[in-house]
Amino acid sequence: MKALIIGAAGFVGHYLISHLRDACNWQVSATKLKHEEVPGQGISLFDLDILEIGQIRTLLEQVRPDCIFHLAAQSSVALSWKNPALTADVNIKGVINLLDAARALDYRPRILLIGSGEEYGHVKPEEIPIQEENNLRPGNIYAATKACQNMIGKIYADAYGMDIIRVRAFNHIAPGQAPIFVVSDFCKQVAEIEAGIREPVISVGNLSAKRDFTDVRDVVRAYRLLMENGRPGELYNVGSGHAVAIQEILDQILSLSNQKIEVRVDSSRMRPADVPIIEADISKLCADTGWERQIALEQTIREIVEDWRNKVKAG
Repeated sequence: MKALIIGAAGFVGHYLISHLRDACNWQVSATKLKHEEVPGQGISLFDLDILEIGQIRTLLEQVRPDCIFHLAAQSSVALSWKNPALTADVNIKGVINLLDAARALDYRPRILLIGSGEEYGHVKPEEIPIQEENNLRPGNIYAATKACQNMIGKIYADAYGMDIIRVRAFNHIAPGQAPIFVVSDFCKQVAEIEAGIREPVISVGNLSAKRDFTDVRDVVRAYRLLMENGRPGELYNVGSGHAVAIQEILDQILSLSNQKIEVRVDSSRMRPADVPIIEADISKLCADTGWERQIALEQTIREIVEDWRNKVKAG
């Protein structure tokens, strides 16, 4: 298989490259912005701005991939509140450019569009776990743009016969994730406290929210299985199928440290609107691909804490 990963410089891209190249022996091409770096050998790497459709057309004609993983996104909920225009440009205009460029080809590559469990928004208690057909009630700018992306993907699949599979991915974590995301943020703070460069106080936001966390290595395996076995035009939840309170995540992280750490709520870490619980129904994914979770949450958290300890020590 000849795969093209659009937006490979992010957290997920690194793991997806490794999985496709090393575990699957696929031929991998990947894109990044000019100022970004993508480590790893054995791949073809290109600079690409997805807001420039001409660049996408040239790249697709050059690479002619069998399948395209569209990872390029403004993926931070917090940043989407601060910069909604950028979020809309990248997440909506970017996908339209990609689909229009792919539609102009003389063949039909399979395209995987990565959305988010955040699209479901303010779910009702009786809607848990969330099925793909559930009503969408986006609670933030990021979620709204991803919902739009998925709708556009469905329209292009139906109107133009394009081979598009859509994903709503729930929270995924692993070593290497930026500390703007909650689990990595908590682990980084603990590592800095242990190193004596931060006072023994961990700053937190809303601890009552419940989220569906999956190791990103399990997530990218799901993406590959969907490329191989997913049904054209369909939408799939990708997650663990189990929601965990942020408080429980924090407790696990604190239990891995021998430091006495005070927990302090920081009002600046509270979102303007937050969704109480998000949990995926993943029965469709499992039925169509045979996917199963392989990495336990406890193992992932231990690895993230250790990764931050190493980074803090290295300066």
